[in-house]
Amino acid sequence: MDSGNVPYSNLVNVVAEKILAGERIERGEANFLLECPDEHLMNLAAAADRVRLHFKGRRFDACSLINARSGRCGEDCAFCAQSTHYESDCEVYGLRTAEEILEAAEAAQKAGASRFCTVTSGGSVSPRDFDDLMKSLERVRSEVGIALDASLGFLDDERAARLKEAGVTRYNHNLETSRDHYPRICSTHNFDDRIGTVKTAMRMGFSACCGGIIGLGETPSQRLDLAFTLAELGVDCVPLNILNPRPGTPLEGAAPPEPLEIIKTLALFRLILPTATIKIAGGRERNLGDFQAMALRSGANGMIIGGYLTTSGRPLDEDLKMIRQAGFDLERCEHSAA
Repeated sequence: MDSGNVPYSNLVNVVAEKILAGERIERGEANFLLECPDEHLMNLAAAADRVRLHFKGRRFDACSLINARSGRCGEDCAFCAQSTHYESDCEVYGLRTAEEILEAAEAAQKAGASRFCTVTSGGSVSPRDFDDLMKSLERVRSEVGIALDASLGFLDDERAARLKEAGVTRYNHNLETSRDHYPRICSTHNFDDRIGTVKTAMRMGFSACCGGIIGLGETPSQRLDLAFTLAELGVDCVPLNILNPRPGTPLEGAAPPEPLEIIKTLALFRLILPTATIKIAGGRERNLGDFQAMALRSGANGMIIGGYLTTSGRPLDEDLKMIRQAGFDLERCEHSAA
């Protein structure tokens, strides 16, 4: 299709019909829609919402997480307050106890979360901490029953097998940004290291949770690069974070994208990843503000609730009310307590 000769309003509908019929959006079409002016943005958002309804229905994936070990990370990701390379105000503590993790999981389930993700800082977890975490997750599986996610850094087959035994069904490892922009964000590991962990998780049978952050100084075209990379990998859950600049990090003075730019990005991610769960995640409160509900009708069908790794969220009752008012049904837990 010569998208350059097709009006925006027509192309949006043509692309939506293609996707609904099981075809994929072409890169040239996505590039053209990326330049969509504001007067056509609602049409783009509505098309993304149609695609979401067709492939995902009204099911909503609400995930709560616990930062099970904070700070002391040896990686130098430019956005992260937990890195030892920067002087930030990040709280530093060792591995949470089994009781603390269990309590957080119970609170997440009570609040309405469908999944509970255990996250640790750093590229890896020590053998001792990993053993302790497996015991904690086994307790969560047997005593709470909420579906388990984990984000414990780089992954190999042995640890993946142990995570499966503990009851984890989804593994998170974000690519963060596009391949060509990644060297500007991190130098202590490379993009292929991250790709490798995602492929390991998928090969070992996990649902792959893999997304990124917008507002890292990347171009809008590089955001599309990230989306197409995720589509090529075949990941089935995509958390989309919006930079909330942290004091002391190299990106503390970065200007995050405006709400309508975020809405456009979400809509395009949905068109590129029609069958994935797409979650609005960290930075949504600060950067979307009153546009959060609109984001939920622009292609998203999931959200991180209850706060993030080093920043707090907004009250759970407000989020749950917004989710229901936007026409979604919260998913039920995938596991039953033994």
